[in-house]
Amino acid sequence: MEKDNQGDSFKRELGLLDGTMLVVGSMIGSGIFIVSADIARQVGSAGWLILIWVATALITMTAAISYGELSAMFPKAGGQYVYLKEAYNKLIAFLYGWSLFGVIQTGTIAAVGVAFSKFAAYLYEPFSENNLLWQMQIGTDGKGLPEYYSISAAQLVSIVTIVFLTYINSRGVKDSKILQTVLTIIKILSLFGLIIFGFTLGAKAEVWNANWADAWPSRSFNMESMTWAPISGTLLVSGISAAMVGSLFSSDAWAGVTFIAGEIKNPQRNVGLSLFLGTLIVSIIYILANVMYVSVLPLNEIATAKSDRVAVAAAQYIFGQAGTIIIAVMIMISTFACNNGLIMAGARVYYTMAKDGLFFKRAASLNRSDVPAWALWIQGIWASALCLTGKYGALLDFVVIIVLIFYILTIYGIFILRRKMPNADRPYKAFGYPVLPFLYILVASALCIALLVYKTNTCGWGVLIMLLGIPVYYLTKSKEEV
Repeated sequence: MEKDNQGDSFKRELGLLDGTMLVVGSMIGSGIFIVSADIARQVGSAGWLILIWVATALITMTAAISYGELSAMFPKAGGQYVYLKEAYNKLIAFLYGWSLFGVIQTGTIAAVGVAFSKFAAYLYEPFSENNLLWQMQIGTDGKGLPEYYSISAAQLVSIVTIVFLTYINSRGVKDSKILQTVLTIIKILSLFGLIIFGFTLGAKAEVWNANWADAWPSRSFNMESMTWAPISGTLLVSGISAAMVGSLFSSDAWAGVTFIAGEIKNPQRNVGLSLFLGTLIVSIIYILANVMYVSVLPLNEIATAKSDRVAVAAAQYIFGQAGTIIIAVMIMISTFACNNGLIMAGARVYYTMAKDGLFFKRAASLNRSDVPAWALWIQGIWASALCLTGKYGALLDFVVIIVLIFYILTIYGIFILRRKMPNADRPYKAFGYPVLPFLYILVASALCIALLVYKTNTCGWGVLIMLLGIPVYYLTKSKEEV
């Protein structure tokens, strides 16, 4: 029988390698295998494609090393939620936790789970999203055609993986850390293997030369007419903004290691170092993978890859027909490890929120394995529900804008805390302060504005969901006072 409150503190069982593998494992999901197709369509050249990934790497690493100062100041469970509470107030922290539970963490877990099942269908066809297990007519569309709600085998497979990983994590941090470290090392080695084999077996001088002969035209690809059209001015800004949604989404989830700081040995040193090493490793892999893509595939084939599966198209050039199976297995390992890291990290935020009276009370308890099992399961239930909606694909835009808003607020929190707590112990100080953190705030703010202007329909909903947390917060507070 499980006891609810075996202790009020986590066990510090995770070292630097575990923290780094959590960062890498959580960041690398299915994005690097897919989103380069959309980026190529948005910006239209090899030069812009690589530049988008380099810019994303610089933005991500700047944010991550800035978080090092905060993680050293507040080395406890909850991470970014705690930083926002200390720099601002409980309302801002709650809005972050509300967004994390409602969309960011659970929506990403759902999307990554379905990506796992999609590629599992390459090995076993009945797992396909085309295998509909149940459907019901829910109305008609604008043309009078029937619209259906359906549940596919892919959705159920994704739910099974979420439930299984939630169970593994509820048994204690030791089992989940071993799984995370082993799968992430396999993931890193297989990605480097793909890159090396791509350069040695699949690269062609004529493809490389053709892609770089005219490296900087700004153009977009129309999938209906299958033609390129030049873009400039506001259209170019729109294209760059849209392109960076995919690369930033693929490079997100690095902050998860701050959520589990209460379980990391010597967190003042190891959390910040894990952030730096993890984001550096992923940035190198992502940039090299895209350089490999443009050495193997003509830009047209990158932009028109079937279902955006650029890695599959490249692997078929490299390994022949076996390439599809190789990539499918790689993505299954990648997404499985990614979701393990996301599930492990997210629950620690809800635990800390519950301790502050801002989440379900049961989430504030640890089980006999010293993990927040109730928080893990409520997260798993909501993520599973998002899998069943079938709407997770549209989450991409508004997940990214909410994430960016809170990254901006958190990094600005460094400036606030330098004023509020000038004498606080800071074992590590943000690299390049104040220039690099301020530069990050400027670039990320410009990107948020561009997304709101050019992708209002999706990003606007994201901001609305976040703001809906304000009345929820005050309702929660008023109940507390009663």
